[in-house]
Amino acid sequence: MNESDQTLAEKSFTFEDRGGSQSLTVSIPEVLDPQYGMYVWPCAVVLSQYVWMARSELQHKTVLELGAGVSLPGVVAAKCGARVILSDSAELPPCLRNCRRSCDVNHLPGVPVIGLTWGQVSPELLSLPPVDVILGSDVFYEPEDFEDVLVTVSFLARRNPHAQFWTTYQERSADWSIDALLYKWDLKCINVSLETFNANKTHLAGSTLPGNHTVQMMIVARQA
Repeated sequence: MNESDQTLAEKSFTFEDRGGSQSLTVSIPEVLDPQYGMYVWPCAVVLSQYVWMARSELQHKTVLELGAGVSLPGVVAAKCGARVILSDSAELPPCLRNCRRSCDVNHLPGVPVIGLTWGQVSPELLSLPPVDVILGSDVFYEPEDFEDVLVTVSFLARRNPHAQFWTTYQERSADWSIDALLYKWDLKCINVSLETFNANKTHLAGSTLPGNHTVQMMIVARQA
């Protein structure tokens, strides 16, 4: 499909404080195309809510979103004052174009978009500055990708031992586990209850996307 033939639709998401005293609205262009990376998925809304609630921690921090696709969490982080870098697979130019489109729609012309293939120590990965926070929504989707994601996270955590990987995932199999891989790559994780950042509801940010999906959140960091 040529880019000129693509059908676009915009979705708006409004993130609010518990009391509703502050809010942030972002618009995300979706491509009506079979590619998974072109849509906002439930995990992205939940992760973006965490980013919004933790926005004071992100001021002037360097944030990298992995597998950004439509880039909702990264766009929210940028709007909250972080120095954001968006990335998706170097092998998926349409997804990289959509990252740029999301930046344009939200008036973020200075946010770089780079091609990063998980598990590969590429020139693009080596050229990154030290990253404080890595974002990834639903990057643990295909089991064959699990280790590649953690290889990339481990590499970034070695460059900045204080880096954290904030990630949400949707429970799809009872056999889903990354415990052995975390140990192998010298990483640890803590689970974050959705209640602690007001994300334990079917409607979130003006969207019904979370619905009844079972979404979990965890923070991965380097072993002490």
